Amino acid sequence: MEPGSVENLCIVYRSQDFLVVNKHWDVRIDSKTWRETLTLQKQLRHRFPELADPDTYYGFRFCHQLDFSTSGALCVALNKAAAGSAYKCFKERRVTKAYLALVRGHVQESQMTITYAIGRNSTEGRAHTMCIEGTQGCENPKPSLTELVVLELGLYAGDPVSKVLLRPLTGRTHQLRVHCSALGHPIVGDLTYGQASGGEDQPFRMMLHAFYLRIPTRTECVEVCTSDPFVPTLDPCWSPHSLVQPLDQLIQALRAAPNPTEEGPGPCSPSMPLPGSGQPPSPPAKPPETEAQQASCLQWLSEWVLEPDH
Repeated sequence: MEPGSVENLCIVYRSQDFLVVNKHWDVRIDSKTWRETLTLQKQLRHRFPELADPDTYYGFRFCHQLDFSTSGALCVALNKAAAGSAYKCFKERRVTKAYLALVRGHVQESQMTITYAIGRNSTEGRAHTMCIEGTQGCENPKPSLTELVVLELGLYAGDPVSKVLLRPLTGRTHQLRVHCSALGHPIVGDLTYGQASGGEDQPFRMMLHAFYLRIPTRTECVEVCTSDPFVPTLDPCWSPHSLVQPLDQLIQALRAAPNPTEEGPGPCSPSMPLPGSGQPPSPPAKPPETEAQQASCLQWLSEWVLEPDH
């Protein structure tokens, strides 16, 4: 596939208050080091110099985070008020995200809710990685929920692989990567929580893509569905042979509007559970906001926020 460059920024949504880009794989959102020749922040400054905000450190207010190795939908707020409205949606868990991934092996259950608690790994040599509760060195594990639906079964470079849709219901660091690995089905190309095997020395990227995003602010429904990068025409190593669940049906379910939010119906509403997955456990209720948390919010509004990456 075409490598990332400062010119090939893909915009999938634009309004007066928000931009959503389809981030290239292996491109960082930003960097404080001179060695990073390409970042999303540099791509945005190149494409939209007039939109850069001098009141922020990086010039743009990123509403959430995607891993360096993850591609797909990433939302950018273009002013402080828009950033605040997006922050409120994330805080109240009204944002809907869905990812596509290729995972190793053929997943036997067609749909499931993964509930492993996730904590930081304190094992020597595993700094900056996460782990599931009960494993050695797992510190402060927190409840974590991910819905998984199998889309296709096939082969990647001759090895059994499943194409899945992943919907994180919590926002733990590396959540999707850790949950897939804990199932025994690590994401293809994830060399932190899995490894290359069989026919390929190393995939050209980690096969995780932020496919769908909806942020239902009170004034605007930011909703995008990006293109699927995991198709044989783009990557001939991927050869699907069995269709389990059509992707179109799942997207229709994500877009369906159930009960309105506590504030009343807005431009769009939170989505319902994926078909066949049942009603998952509710994410744990958050305690009342402390003064320190309020201060953190004000600091976020002064610059930008990174939601824990998946």
